[in-house]
Amino acid sequence: MKLSDNLSLQEVTKSATAKRLGISNDPNAEHLENLRLTALNIFQPCREHFGKPIAVTSGYRSKALNTAIHGSLSSQHCKGQALDLDAQVYGGLTNKELFNYIKDNVDFDQLIWEFGNDSEPDWVHVSYNGAMNRAEILKAKRNSKGKVFYERYEG
Repeated sequence: MKLSDNLSLQEVTKSATAKRLGISNDPNAEHLENLRLTALNIFQPCREHFGKPIAVTSGYRSKALNTAIHGSLSSQHCKGQALDLDAQVYGGLTNKELFNYIKDNVDFDQLIWEFGNDSEPDWVHVSYNGAMNRAEILKAKRNSKGKVFYERYEG
């Protein structure tokens, strides 16, 4: 099933962890609609702008899968509203370019520069919540004990 011209349901629900642990990662009707809206409003504009494949490294997560990977209890991935994107998987595009394009051109709820360094994030987290989009931009970091924290992105 296609969520948009260049993104399939299979791409946003695939999970090696779910497969290995025998966990269902099938979205319900509400989550499926959220995935479709996220694909149409976030993924597809990026894909069309760059004209290059962009990998989804994490998309939909069932509650059971989210628990298994120790994801945030309030993760938008569990609602079908978030994608983790890695533009470097297929080459020819950087995650920084993708991050900046989304920041400057796409209506989003939350955009996170995920780890990496000041030059390049390891991946880009982006979410879409329709009319309730916050346009929040954050940078994920780890403290000296490895605990994740977020700070406002200052660009």
